[in-house]
Amino acid sequence: MRVDRGTVWKVLGAPDEQIGSVNEPRTREDHGVVWNEKWVYCGPDGRSVVRAVLWNRYDLAGVFAIREDGSAELETLSELLPAAKREA
Repeated sequence: MRVDRGTVWKVLGAPDEQIGSVNEPRTREDHGVVWNEKWVYCGPDGRSVVRAVLWNRYDLAGVFAIREDGSAELETLSELLPAAKREA
């Protein structure tokens, strides 16, 4: 199943910061995933990063929970969907 940007936006909400663009030809790599657009979600303090969503062109490359030590854990939207429904 292909997950589009609208679905991710509905589940996670608007990102606090966007880095790059899906139309940017240059790619970068984080957490072993190649991407050219990154959505950053901050914690309650507004500064600490708690989640990163990586896109490679228009394809979802990965959703990562970012721990306090900077390490990342791959998440799936199916894991996040029940939480998003509870918060709505």
